[in-house]
Amino acid sequence: MVKYTVSALIVGLFIGILDLNIDLLNLITQNTDLILYILMFSVGISIGMQDGVLTKIKQFNIKIFIIPFGIIIASFFAGIICSLLTNIPYNYSMAITSGMGWYSLSGATLSKLVNSSIGSIAFLSNLMREIFSFFIIPFIAIRFNYYTCIAPAGATSEDTTLPMMLKYTDEHTVVLSVINGIICSFFVPILISICLNLPPL
Repeated sequence: MVKYTVSALIVGLFIGILDLNIDLLNLITQNTDLILYILMFSVGISIGMQDGVLTKIKQFNIKIFIIPFGIIIASFFAGIICSLLTNIPYNYSMAITSGMGWYSLSGATLSKLVNSSIGSIAFLSNLMREIFSFFIIPFIAIRFNYYTCIAPAGATSEDTTLPMMLKYTDEHTVVLSVINGIICSFFVPILISICLNLPPL
């Protein structure tokens, strides 16, 4: 699955660079939200077909917040470390890592609120996080445990990296993955705003 995903990404990059005018591709790019909804609908059916899925969600209870909050805290620490390594102001660096893989939102937001350079860094770093997740998730699933697979995916665990969860983990992890993605995605714009308003050192 990884090789198909990466191949699709590379082909898509070349088509985008060449700016080919293909009706089907234009239709897809103009309806990305609809495609995402279809994906989520299909995932919902897949999860719903699992026996006792609602009971499992109730069993998780407050535990469903442990993973997303852990990801958020780790993203903050990563931002601080990156700030020390790159000399980017710590609040900008933390705002970049607060994107948690949601490159389209974080890139556009920081380009508007800060400048195009910071926005470009946010776009590329969060895009790289998503791409690396495709490679890391299978390794983590084998070497560690299924729940750990959610961490690198961050906010993308409910959409783009969800097929990897379906492929390499179990239904418990998939349920947590969707919930994690929803929670992280909800907090991304809030955290970016908070980080940008932190006092400079």
